[in-house]
Amino acid sequence: MSTFIALLLSAATVFMILGLMRKARQYRATPAPLKIPVTPAPKTTGGVVLRLAKEVVLFASLFRSNKWTWLFGWLFHVSLLLAFVRHLRYIIDPDGMFGFMMPVIGLWIVQIAGQYAAFGMLIGLGGLLARRFLVARVRYISAPSDYLMLILIMMIAFSGFLMSFVSGFTVDIVAVKVFMLGIMNFDLQNLPEGTALLVHLLLVAVLGFVLPISKLLHIPGVFYAPTRNQVDNPREKRHIADWAKPLDETRENYPELVAARQPKTEEAK
Repeated sequence: MSTFIALLLSAATVFMILGLMRKARQYRATPAPLKIPVTPAPKTTGGVVLRLAKEVVLFASLFRSNKWTWLFGWLFHVSLLLAFVRHLRYIIDPDGMFGFMMPVIGLWIVQIAGQYAAFGMLIGLGGLLARRFLVARVRYISAPSDYLMLILIMMIAFSGFLMSFVSGFTVDIVAVKVFMLGIMNFDLQNLPEGTALLVHLLLVAVLGFVLPISKLLHIPGVFYAPTRNQVDNPREKRHIADWAKPLDETRENYPELVAARQPKTEEAK
């Protein structure tokens, strides 16, 4: 079982990283032929950076749109970040390249915040799942995969909650770290026993495979959205998409091109 889990987690990690790179490349290659920032929009590059920061950190547009959705969504994402930081202790070697991070990650307040973040994740996900059931217009456009993805993440959070707060499901975290570092160093170690740990790792692997090909992967789109990343200066500076620049140059040189072809036309006559 240790070998199977190690191979599964490795494959899921590689698939997720390659999928993230592919999705970011797709976003980058998508044409943006129009200047369409949502107003009121910043008129400077610094303002655009600030606007994107508010979207990523505070979910500013969602806050203006729906306070309840913002509350549950923001609570979940903040809790997820805290849990992620706490989990870094399992994959960072104190003597390795990123060992300098351990004094911060190992702080008591960081570990406690990450541990109790399980409650925030479950509350946030529960609110988002209830929204899918209770709000008619959201229920109408919800696909089965929308429910399944929320349930998947809830099960991951719940299995982590069991290992942290229920005595019958606790595991040896030192052995877990040895196992994870063994995967990263290609030195396979035994997986600690524990049903909750096994379920937790299997679900995390499933999430790694699902994330790059589902709507869960939405953070790269924020940075490439023309409604958010464009400066509101259509009068001051003409906007030309990269793919349209050769066409624009051809249009500007059209009289010269016609003149160059004119003698050939007359000779043909």
